[in-house]
Amino acid sequence: MNPLLKGHLVFVLHAHLPFVKHPGYPTPFIEENWLNEAILETYIPLVRVFRNLKRESVPFKITMSFTPTLSSMLVDPYLQNQFRVYIQNLINLAKYETRRTKSDPHLNYLSKRYLEHFEDTLELFEEEQGDITKLFLPFVESENLEIMTSPATHGFLPYYQSEPSIIRSQLKNGRRTFRRIWGRDPKGIWLSECGYFPGLENDLEKEGFRYFFVDTHGITHSSPRPKYSCYAPVEVGHGVFAFGRDPESSKQVWSSLDGYPGDFRYREYYRDIGHDLPWEEIEPFLHSNGIRINTGMKYFRITGKTSDKDYYHPDWAMEAAANHAEDFLRNRIRQVEHLYSQNKQQAVIVSPYDAELYGHWWYEGPQFIEFLFKKIHFDQNTIQLSHPMDAARSLPRIQSVQMKMSSWGENGYGEVWLNRTNEWIYPLIHSLSIIMNQRVYTYKEGTDQQIRILKQMGRELLLLQSSDWAFIMKTETMVDYAVRRTNVHSNLFLTLDKMLESGEVNLLLLESIERENSIFPDIRPQDFF
Repeated sequence: MNPLLKGHLVFVLHAHLPFVKHPGYPTPFIEENWLNEAILETYIPLVRVFRNLKRESVPFKITMSFTPTLSSMLVDPYLQNQFRVYIQNLINLAKYETRRTKSDPHLNYLSKRYLEHFEDTLELFEEEQGDITKLFLPFVESENLEIMTSPATHGFLPYYQSEPSIIRSQLKNGRRTFRRIWGRDPKGIWLSECGYFPGLENDLEKEGFRYFFVDTHGITHSSPRPKYSCYAPVEVGHGVFAFGRDPESSKQVWSSLDGYPGDFRYREYYRDIGHDLPWEEIEPFLHSNGIRINTGMKYFRITGKTSDKDYYHPDWAMEAAANHAEDFLRNRIRQVEHLYSQNKQQAVIVSPYDAELYGHWWYEGPQFIEFLFKKIHFDQNTIQLSHPMDAARSLPRIQSVQMKMSSWGENGYGEVWLNRTNEWIYPLIHSLSIIMNQRVYTYKEGTDQQIRILKQMGRELLLLQSSDWAFIMKTETMVDYAVRRTNVHSNLFLTLDKMLESGEVNLLLLESIERENSIFPDIRPQDFF
């Protein structure tokens, strides 16, 4: 027992991508690179960080969600092979760059670093024959890493509370997929977009979830007002606990104005040779139907707020990451000491982030985590890394409250996912969900073929409910793809429904649909009752 301990840091990474799988097309879908980039720049770098910490006997605790869509893609043989093609292409590009940049010593140095990085990534990827989940499991077994699930396709649950079958099917398939892939039951769940509504705890308790996360105001606007604000978990019913995001530590990383990732020494995300090099030089490496895309090879640092950019210096960036880790820890120590003096109990600082921020958007983010965890272990005794329920158990009392609907995102009440750009999708989703509920009731004792069609209808319905499509429409990035996915899943659902009702089954079409949207192999029609 550490008498100097004043608080706990619950460091949370939310790892999520929508299910994107398009086999059989001569040119790969650009959107499949979302997964490839995340593996290269976030997931494998995090594995490296965890291994470095273990190698140096640094104890650490970190909590991560792996959503069912992401977990399913990580174990999919087709997508694993797509990554092999992707990384081998980058290795070839880096080899080309080491020759092209011979006249510029600094660029040549950077190109060789990239080549080494890509080759090491491929070697690490193949350690478990392309199954990234198995690279994380040793840290789960050693209790350094606690992993959570999410609703099945990251559906924004508050907008579906009028149709209970949606809530049930999202939660059941979220838990079941996690169990199948990760070999254990999750204690916690990352509610998509931190979306909570009153009564959701009933469904969470039925599925065995013990805790979830909300944004700051989800806690502070509770009734009665929590005595310890967002710096202690609250119980919301049935022994289910809510943890609130700490705004201060979030701002230090997330803020577009003064957050760490904007430091001028860090690598500039938006200057990629896929856009910078002459078309005839880069075109052989893009495989994108004449569209310029990011390659991951970036030679410039942020430099300043103008378009003029200087070369990237990895040693300067590492110095910045170490400085920022020290600053982050110093602020957390000051924070918990102040809260302890006020509340006379240890504070729980919850710092959740999108995992892809670390490495993909903020290239040096994984190194920041490594520096931070080392400094927490070696440099102080005031705060410790903890998993959520471990932090909760350290407190002498936990207050029970009633929470209101909330989310994270702009303004904090879900308007990112329901506005003029995307409102049209919800009547469609609700109407198809009602049809699904009716069909399951009618055909629950159906033939093997009818049950097979029902299962694929369920997959299409769940994929249609992903919050990602509404988010993309709101942010106006890749809108055509989001609209297309919404229309494709709804049309496939209706096509399958017509097969089911008419009895005229196009077996080749059914097999094609199952092959492309192959998620949730253990889905059950009764999930949609």
